[in-house]
Amino acid sequence: MKKLNSLRLSIDNSNKCKLSLLNVEQDIIKAIKLIYSSLKKKGKIIICGNGGSAADAQHLAAEFIVRLRPKINRRPLPAIVLAPDSSSITACGNDYDFKEIFSRPFIALAKKEDILIVISTSGNSKNILNVLRIAKSMKIKTIGFLGCKGGTAKKMCDIKLVVDSNETARIQESHIFLGHYIFEQVENLIMNEVVI
Repeated sequence: MKKLNSLRLSIDNSNKCKLSLLNVEQDIIKAIKLIYSSLKKKGKIIICGNGGSAADAQHLAAEFIVRLRPKINRRPLPAIVLAPDSSSITACGNDYDFKEIFSRPFIALAKKEDILIVISTSGNSKNILNVLRIAKSMKIKTIGFLGCKGGTAKKMCDIKLVVDSNETARIQESHIFLGHYIFEQVENLIMNEVVI
């Protein structure tokens, strides 16, 4: 029978990935300011990812729309997930191509004040790269939650937040931490606004 990996080792690896985010701290601050600025201009946050990252995109959008912290009540913030339903995904995959599943709804819904957040552990998914190209052509700012050195997406994102790991599970854990941290800071900025 194969021996189980050490729980402590897995926790250490997860913590090491999160600590690697200190290498992109200035870019994280830029992302916080960019999202806050977009919301002030009546923009919305558009998020997408594949597989587990699609679930992470839905999770993070819910934090904006509902609330992140139970003791903080604030207005809902506009956030949407691209390709959230099976009808759109299968229609696009059948009628066009799977690489279009994010770009088709993005073209339909996005405006210049919006921010696109892509979540990709590899940074090489064709549908992620395609929506990044579309965002650039529409002059919409982009933030990449990436892993594995960032892949091709790293060159295409305005702000690149790369988790220094090749382990998908550890990268995804860090992406959720990163999303929670960024959104918490944006929420702090919104809650501290002076209403005149």
